[in-house]
Amino acid sequence: MTNFIYISPNFPANHWNFSNKLKENGINTLGIGDAPYDELTYELRSSLNEYYRVSSLENYDEVFRAVAFFSYKYGKIDYLESNNEYWLERDAALRTDFNITTGFHSEDMDVVKYKSRMKENYTKAGIPVARYHIVDDYEGCMKFIEEVGFPVVVKPDNGVGANDTHKVKNEEDLKHFFETKYDVTYIMEEYIYGEVETYDAIINSKGEALLENGNVTIANLMETVSENKNSCFFERSKLPEDLLDAGRRAVKAFGVKSRFVHMEFFRLDRDQHIGKKGDIVALEVNMRPPGGIAPTMMNYASGTDVYEIWADMIAFDHTDRGKSRDGACCFASRRDGLTFTLTPEQIREKYGDHLKEEGRVEEALSGAMANYMFIGLFDTEKEAREFAATVLG
Repeated sequence: MTNFIYISPNFPANHWNFSNKLKENGINTLGIGDAPYDELTYELRSSLNEYYRVSSLENYDEVFRAVAFFSYKYGKIDYLESNNEYWLERDAALRTDFNITTGFHSEDMDVVKYKSRMKENYTKAGIPVARYHIVDDYEGCMKFIEEVGFPVVVKPDNGVGANDTHKVKNEEDLKHFFETKYDVTYIMEEYIYGEVETYDAIINSKGEALLENGNVTIANLMETVSENKNSCFFERSKLPEDLLDAGRRAVKAFGVKSRFVHMEFFRLDRDQHIGKKGDIVALEVNMRPPGGIAPTMMNYASGTDVYEIWADMIAFDHTDRGKSRDGACCFASRRDGLTFTLTPEQIREKYGDHLKEEGRVEEALSGAMANYMFIGLFDTEKEAREFAATVLG
């Protein structure tokens, strides 16, 4: 029997579906987390063959002992994943220590976690990348800015999402950044004007895509986090050919195998130094599913089950499940404290069966995804954008 360890299987809440589909495929599904067993949902408890609680997932020794226990009890561990950006380096260290060969090891992580190193593989794939500068001192940054101009974006070279990301518009902003920055390595990039589009795919051990999907971020994620704004994006089942091509070339360049990927690109909304309006420019790569509720939204948009496809990839390296529709599923989330034209009751009345879910966003995700979400399913991207404008207007 194949042994699979799932790190933090309870977060985000919808990730219980990954464990559930693994178990349905005959995988021995073992969870390690810091939540008390009694606080796990019934669905998740039923999806795990065994759960090992640690006092903190931040404590590597504790998690190491948990993996060692499962290894002693069940034999060789075949897979270990969290499907969570925050734990990717921890996952790699555990695979390295236990010789789990079905994923990245510690020595592989620099090119998939450091934004400066990601650019190397995107360039190898023939995809343009923004000019950048590793932050040193004020003078060095100003020299770079003299080349690319204000504004610039500054963020941790090894960071998660849009946390600690700054749009620096002038010298006053730059001085403030240096006065308040943390003691970590930052990367400074030229500002790219465009909308973020993603290539999301489930890749088998041969580097072949079993599912290709993606999303479009309508609200600027950096501003959503740094300025406490509303959040909005939509999942789409049908991707433009140029984005499909860029995503597939990036998968090959990064050597992706046996995992879910979420690759981010800009589509330029004007002519710039880096390209013409409509061109694709690489942003970042994330070696995990799109965040939060997005995998479930992929199901709505494509009429499929991405959790099952992913579990089929783990168990069989292929799947018989595909898409049954082409659609656009929109996530529009309101920030607490802001005023909106329509009440939730009016939104329910207006959209009826198009409205698939609504409710509070998990607190740990609210920085990037605001606080109260509405999810609507539509046939076209135009309708999805109109839904976002209505909900957030």
